[in-house]
Amino acid sequence: MKADAVLDCMGLYCPMPIIETTDKIKELEVGQVLEVIADDRGIVTDMPAWCESTGHEFLGIEENDGEYRVYIKKRGG
Repeated sequence: MKADAVLDCMGLYCPMPIIETTDKIKELEVGQVLEVIADDRGIVTDMPAWCESTGHEFLGIEENDGEYRVYIKKRGG
């Protein structure tokens, strides 16, 4: 998936990937896609819940060898 911005959260554990995502998504324009890379398995449940609570669109997650890539589309509001 093509992302407009990438956030590296490798080595960070809950709640830091969510906190970092909250800060980074503010830099994007509505409609842009953020890719978050993390190795904390908690992101699998935390990020969809964060998207639900903030109104951003959860586009999906890819996992490869313990590395997670999460894709979020910024929504306006």
